[in-house]
Amino acid sequence: MAERMLKFTTTPRATPPKRDAAARKGDFHEIYAEFIDAKAAEQASRCSQCGVPFCQTHCPLHNNIPDWLRMTAEGRLQEAYALSQATNSMPEICGRICPQDRLCEGNCVIEQSGHGTVTIGAVEKYLTDKAWEEGWVQPLVPGPDRGQSVGVIGAGPAGLAAAERLREQGYAVTVYDRHDRPGGLLIYGIPGFKLEKDVVARRTQRLADGGIEFRLGFEVGRDATLADLRGAHDAVLVATGVYKARDLATPGAGSEGVVAALDYLIAENRLDLGDEVAELADGRLHAAGKNVVVVGGGDTAMDCVRTAIRQGAASVTCLYRRDRANMPGSAREVMNAEEEGVVFEWLAAPRAVTGEALQAAGVRAARMRLGPPDASGRQSPEEVEGADFDLRADLVIQALGFDPENLPAAFEAPELATTRWGTLKADFRTMMTSIPGVFAAGDIVRGASLVVWAIRDGRDSADAIHRYLAAHKSADALMAAE
Repeated sequence: MAERMLKFTTTPRATPPKRDAAARKGDFHEIYAEFIDAKAAEQASRCSQCGVPFCQTHCPLHNNIPDWLRMTAEGRLQEAYALSQATNSMPEICGRICPQDRLCEGNCVIEQSGHGTVTIGAVEKYLTDKAWEEGWVQPLVPGPDRGQSVGVIGAGPAGLAAAERLREQGYAVTVYDRHDRPGGLLIYGIPGFKLEKDVVARRTQRLADGGIEFRLGFEVGRDATLADLRGAHDAVLVATGVYKARDLATPGAGSEGVVAALDYLIAENRLDLGDEVAELADGRLHAAGKNVVVVGGGDTAMDCVRTAIRQGAASVTCLYRRDRANMPGSAREVMNAEEEGVVFEWLAAPRAVTGEALQAAGVRAARMRLGPPDASGRQSPEEVEGADFDLRADLVIQALGFDPENLPAAFEAPELATTRWGTLKADFRTMMTSIPGVFAAGDIVRGASLVVWAIRDGRDSADAIHRYLAAHKSADALMAAE
């Protein structure tokens, strides 16, 4: 092993080739090429095989990263893939969209020693794409039939991860989703240049082929109440995510031309999937020829600015109230956006949307500085007096984050308890809500977060549901015997 590993001192860090910005900003295809076999093995061999693998402990799924890197370096690719997918329901998706710079790679020991992190995400993506090509990805095989069923509300990463695990344990699983395709934000919220949709579709098709039923275009509260689903299933998992956009609290925020980030991204993703989208056809959600200002600093904001570039915007500016070092979005995505022509106005916050109610014409912004830390420990932005400035803007995109929808009202279940933030209350040990037999997982519990955390929560909730149903079945059998 020593001969094949520990090469970080002699082999420099390298990522897969990236398409030139001038070429890639004309389409919605992924921007990174694949590792070739030799390059993947070379980069995997840089792993130091440290005794305390911080990469693994800082991965929400606790993926066994050092071992599958070693197997990759040794050419044992099928074994490496099998180990990577043992803890992750969607390794090729995490390899593409996880902010590795904040998780596994950001905590790599050799990165801390100045040698540059192992390119963990790229190797993970390579392994699983190779597995699909070689036929190593096995069909979903249901466990022995338990005679019990689970309803899952939401076909995003948490719901899909839970559904897969429950099916493997022998439960009949039905997934309900308001959209016409499974995948949630993986399909409709994340642009193709980060995650091409056939990557998601092959995963969801594997679930369908394994006997998971998808009820699409199905909205709980409209087509059935939560009580109806409780009557139809032995347990129900709520994994809806959070979709309610936070709005600008400034004068002019209601003008035409001020749109929500998710509406904007869903429209373009639908078009890329072949749908007809009226809001793009009539220009309401299209950036072509427009001066675009995106307000926000997270990954959703980065998705919006890079989408606007590809739609042919005249200019694209990202307005963020803190500085670059305090931006919540991925540093890699900021770099990609800058390469593609996005202008960043750091330490700037919108004061008003100018123009008329019928059409926005610009954004008046205030310059900010960072003051003392707030309750979260982050420095609070403060306005700089007399330093306002104006930006031209025909299209203003609000990317300020997401809040939960009012699920107790929507589901006609007032007994469904929520926190003061509107997320569902769930026991952290059992993942059960205030309603017996109803569980919750993902962003609807923890708030807007990462896909990898949603997968972790989905897998954990499936195990919690299994324990609950197994205990109830044993209790029922005991009662019947008496």
